Amino acid sequence: MKVNEIITHDPEVIRPETTLIEAAQKMKSMDIGMLPVCDGDRLVGMITDRDITVRGVAQGYDPKTARVQEVMTPEVIYCFDDEDVKDVAKKMEEKQVRRLPVLNREKRLVGIVSLGDLAVRTGKEKLAAEVLERVSEPGHSRS
Repeated sequence: MKVNEIITHDPEVIRPETTLIEAAQKMKSMDIGMLPVCDGDRLVGMITDRDITVRGVAQGYDPKTARVQEVMTPEVIYCFDDEDVKDVAKKMEEKQVRRLPVLNREKRLVGIVSLGDLAVRTGKEKLAAEVLERVSEPGHSRS
């Protein structure tokens, strides 16, 4: 099974020049903790609720004026939409991440894949449980 069969297509994104308060409000209204940062349809980073608090507010940035690009993670781990689900699950384990942006081969964002997608949409609960166990192990660097 290819990952494009289970992804959440057309995810909500945010632009690099958006303020941190706008990003936080968008996350709150959507009940999510992560947004891909895109310049057009090009993925340029990821921002999490943790980035906003730890890299932004805790460092003294004013959330009303500071921009997403100032605190986002620019080095993004991703997968391609034509990769096999098992390979993507292995990548999530190795990198200890719960969700990955999904790009097409032109490197344009087409979706997001999460541990929930692995469990619910593949019918392979055991695979998702194994990935979750490995993702949750202490002692590895997190991305």
